[in-house]
Amino acid sequence: MKDQELNFEGVERLSLKTFAERAYLDYSMYVILDRALPSLADGLKPVQRRIVYAMSELGLAAGAKHKKSARTVGDVIGKFHPHGDAACYEAMVHMAQDFAYRYPLVDGQGNWGSTDDPKSFAAMRYTESRLTRYADLLLRELEADTVDWTPNFDGSLEEPTLLPARVPNLLLNGGSGIAVGMATDIPPHNLREVVKACVALLDDPELSTRRLMTHVKGPDLPTGAEIVSPREEIVQMYETGAGAFKARATYSIEDGEIVIEALPYQVSGAKVLEQIGAQMQQKKLPMVEDIRDESDHENPIRLVIVPKSNRVDVEALMAHLFATTDLERSYRVNLNVIGLDGRPRVLGLKALLLEWLEFRKTTVTRRLRHRLGKLDARLHILDGLLIAYLNLDEVIRIVRTEEEPKRALIARFGLSEEQAEAILETKLRHLARLEEMKIREEQKRLAAERQDIDAILKSKARLTKLVREELVEDAEEYGDERRTRLIEREAAQAISETELLTAEPVTVVLSRLGWVRAAKGHDIDARALSFKSGDEFQAAARGRNLQQAVFVDSTGRAYSLDAHELPAARGYGEPLSGRVDPPDGATFAAVLLGEADDRWLLATDSGYGFVARLGDLYARNKKGKQVLKVPEKAQVLPAQPVGHDAALAVLVNNVGEVLALPVGEIETMSAGKGQNLYGIPGKKSADRDEYLVAMAVVAPGEVLTVHSGASAPMRLKYDDLGQFRDRKGQRRQRFSRAYKLIDRLEVGAAGEG
Repeated sequence: MKDQELNFEGVERLSLKTFAERAYLDYSMYVILDRALPSLADGLKPVQRRIVYAMSELGLAAGAKHKKSARTVGDVIGKFHPHGDAACYEAMVHMAQDFAYRYPLVDGQGNWGSTDDPKSFAAMRYTESRLTRYADLLLRELEADTVDWTPNFDGSLEEPTLLPARVPNLLLNGGSGIAVGMATDIPPHNLREVVKACVALLDDPELSTRRLMTHVKGPDLPTGAEIVSPREEIVQMYETGAGAFKARATYSIEDGEIVIEALPYQVSGAKVLEQIGAQMQQKKLPMVEDIRDESDHENPIRLVIVPKSNRVDVEALMAHLFATTDLERSYRVNLNVIGLDGRPRVLGLKALLLEWLEFRKTTVTRRLRHRLGKLDARLHILDGLLIAYLNLDEVIRIVRTEEEPKRALIARFGLSEEQAEAILETKLRHLARLEEMKIREEQKRLAAERQDIDAILKSKARLTKLVREELVEDAEEYGDERRTRLIEREAAQAISETELLTAEPVTVVLSRLGWVRAAKGHDIDARALSFKSGDEFQAAARGRNLQQAVFVDSTGRAYSLDAHELPAARGYGEPLSGRVDPPDGATFAAVLLGEADDRWLLATDSGYGFVARLGDLYARNKKGKQVLKVPEKAQVLPAQPVGHDAALAVLVNNVGEVLALPVGEIETMSAGKGQNLYGIPGKKSADRDEYLVAMAVVAPGEVLTVHSGASAPMRLKYDDLGQFRDRKGQRRQRFSRAYKLIDRLEVGAAGEG
């Protein structure tokens, strides 16, 4: 069978690049205009607009009986919004949650979610809904030809492109959305404040943003709380249309307990309690005794924090919680909206209100013109009816005798089609003489209304006045008091972990392979701890858990870590290389722990070293800092604490020779190679013929214990060490002829052992 040639006649050919660009651009514009960004005019996204309109078509006004939400969702997706029912219902739920919308549009019965879990709402087959009174501000003028209409997705119905909002709903309820390449985040505001700003702009369009902010002081969140950002940041936010603000929970003190009464916008009380509970479990809140949730129907938010005693600084505690939990939260603001020209753009407060006022003036103008047309049509009919009443006998004769009374009436009295039709439809009971008086009264009233409307349409000042009056009237009827306080406060500071922890003695133990752990107490025999196979004890230091431990590696670099963050001594600990970043091949040789002003002796086995202040060894980053210059082939000795000016540095070389050197004769430095402490010649040091094997610092009242192979440990008092002082021209002595190779030196108090 031969292959048939494919016929591409009439098929548009495009390069893949062109097709992809066009398809993605079309998708992007759809997401921006028809899904993610709200319209400046009514403040609604398409799905929200369609939900509100569908509910109005179902007769679900504020005074109507609630109907199943599934009925509304079915109408929305079946007639106007052919998308998923779950997403549509979720959008509807959002408009019903009073903790999400400052002025909810949907009045719901049933489970519509909670602040702890906004998505815990019941299925749409269980809940019932109707519109709120506030929604009337979006729908009241819909039938007055105030907005344009467009066919629905299948062309069988028409839907409004916008709703004729009587107030700036965009700012009042805010909104958020993520489109392609842009996003919007608009916080909610107070109706009365926004209307005052609109009125001020109607009176003086040249007002600055700062002047407008005498009316719109800042966002007004549904959950209350307080905004603590500096005023200048909020001014900048409103001037540019982009920025951020911080909201903080409010609390009071009741019988020594802290009661949180309001949470920031979109913050879950359960999550806050979980965050505080986690800190308590980690022993990072020792000043808190208990937390509990006492929220109920009368008090939607009531979280109680119980301090351990009345000596706890409540302000410091709350500042810490503001800094470390969702009790304080930052909100991004991006006033990105679809303008009246159908294009998305970021607007400042003044520009946004001015453009909305243009929309409102246009809406009112269209409403008045629609009403004017209705008045003209009615007056035209009344003129015809009046002619009929004035010639009633002739009209009756024509109706009784003429075959085509409508045409006869038009010819006899010069009537229009509409007038003749109205006369013929008049009922017999309306032919009484009294009806003539009613017609004349209605004519007079409608003519006066027409004259008034005509005057408004011809005068910008009168149109502005009407818009102004309606705004004030709606604000008075639907507005309420501000819920969110604006109080400029200092930034919350978390209490440092060292302040939260209780000071405890610890012993930091370092192994030869670089594993570290912190054991509680100072009576720990570090050498008796268990180590991983192939590993062994290297060094130990005693101090407190609130101090910084300093580790020195084989290259002479120092690293510092908080002692309380080190792993406990129940296991083998953790490798230091997981917390710091030493050079390749480096091993850890020493650990130091104490106060920043404590002095320590640092030295290499080449015999060079110096005394350093511990605080000078602290490193700010994981790579540490170079403090000890290590000669070629030399090794770093475990550092020794210097606690007394009269202490002696005891140094032992590889053949058992001892030198006791007063620490006062050792140079104090913060970094470097140091001085030659032992007098090992440089040549021999390079050849490694002679090198140090042990070092200890012994203070008055302490005892030095010398360990050498299988020999019994030798104990020497401080006064006994004087015989090992350096004497010119004499060879250095040994501790004892039997102690040729020294394993280690240990220092303890005179009464120990």
